[in-house]
Amino acid sequence: MILFILNNQPYDGGDKTYNVLRLAKSLHVKGEKVKIFLMSDAVDMAREATQKPDFYDYDLVSMLKELFMDGVALGVCGTCMTRCGIYKNQPYFDETIKSTMGMLTEWSIEADKILTL
Repeated sequence: MILFILNNQPYDGGDKTYNVLRLAKSLHVKGEKVKIFLMSDAVDMAREATQKPDFYDYDLVSMLKELFMDGVALGVCGTCMTRCGIYKNQPYFDETIKSTMGMLTEWSIEADKILTL
């Protein structure tokens, strides 16, 4: 299993988050078990309130939703929901993805590889 842990604001002016989602999708399509955990300001990527800025080519929220709907496990730090991101306290696009440090711990123990951004 490959675990991606994201911490950065999704639309930070760079392509790191976009490239992580592309790699996660490619691995998933090839049959790898992929899990994504969002922490810190990355939690905004799982919120409907987060809109793609005009200067950005890709809708990261839609990309993440597509992965989730296609079976990629997604966890979002519940503590970070109220503390982090531009859209603090805004709901997630799916309430079942709210997670905990305990879940991240379990996923980390299970993981063959952990990639952090």
